[in-house]
Amino acid sequence: MRITEIRAVQPPTPAAPTDWRTQLGQIVVQITTDSALCGYGVGGGGAAGIHVIETVLRDFLIGKDAREVEKLHAGMCRHTCFYGRSGLVIMALSGVDLALWDLRGKAAGQPVARLLNKHVDLSRPLPTYLTVFDEQETETALNAGHRAVKLHVERFGVPPRISDLSDQVSKAREILGARGELMIDAFATWDVASALNVANAIQAEDIAWLEEPIPPDDYTGYRELARKSPVPIAGGEHEYLAQGFQHLLENRLHAVLQPDVNWCGGLTTLVDVYRRAQDADVRVCPHRGCEPYALHAIAALDRQPLAESGRAWFTCLDGAPAIENGHIQLSDQPGFGVSVSAELWK
Repeated sequence: MRITEIRAVQPPTPAAPTDWRTQLGQIVVQITTDSALCGYGVGGGGAAGIHVIETVLRDFLIGKDAREVEKLHAGMCRHTCFYGRSGLVIMALSGVDLALWDLRGKAAGQPVARLLNKHVDLSRPLPTYLTVFDEQETETALNAGHRAVKLHVERFGVPPRISDLSDQVSKAREILGARGELMIDAFATWDVASALNVANAIQAEDIAWLEEPIPPDDYTGYRELARKSPVPIAGGEHEYLAQGFQHLLENRLHAVLQPDVNWCGGLTTLVDVYRRAQDADVRVCPHRGCEPYALHAIAALDRQPLAESGRAWFTCLDGAPAIENGHIQLSDQPGFGVSVSAELWK
């Protein structure tokens, strides 16, 4: 099953945030083989990512056996190591890796989840959580069947207004009740002192994790938070490749790892992260886990599955499963079970 063509496109996303998430937004990757099978993946990097795919990665991959996914992943990383050990190149590479996994599943006639775990129960609905911004949205999430929410608190300023933020967290906890899981997302806007002040103020609300309170590369700061915070610290959404996550694990910087399969290096990296994290007894909860690519790994590998709601503005994947009553369920279609319209490539 030799690779004959690779192309990528950035689909229109008019409802996307008007920031880097559009400027360097999600791209769809198509890999065609001489067996007539096509694989589809989603990566990041916008026009820059497309250029990487259609030049250096294309030159490396054309003519190679698409079935050798892990070998090709290692080769792509080696081929781009002078300029691409993290960031845009790996975001683009992620889409290619996912397209290769899609081909592997299609060639086997199996969903990717079953390739990862032959005993996976595809009939099992997986619990999900929704990101919310206030008590009204928390109430809406609860009424829609969610039993877990993540409260986004960037709007409380820098440094954060502790009293107002704590009040919002308390209201969310009251709505969820004692059994609901409640997480907090600071969008990497604080410093260590602010993060500790917030954690101390909200610890009584039984917070599952405080997500990215400081910038992702402030490893010294995360080391201090890991020692002092009464609330578990989560991160890794903006980390890349297995060695990046190994650094987080070896230094015990996060209680919860949140790799994004469309950015971190694809499914090959995500599978590696799961195995390393389970050996270290660290929880993994992938970023945007309800999207079809991460969902297969969650279904197959996760001991404590919880899938985050997807990017509402990214709508070009046909066949992506939908959340129903706070849960989501994989299909039994081969590969990742998704396709894209031919119109996208015109």
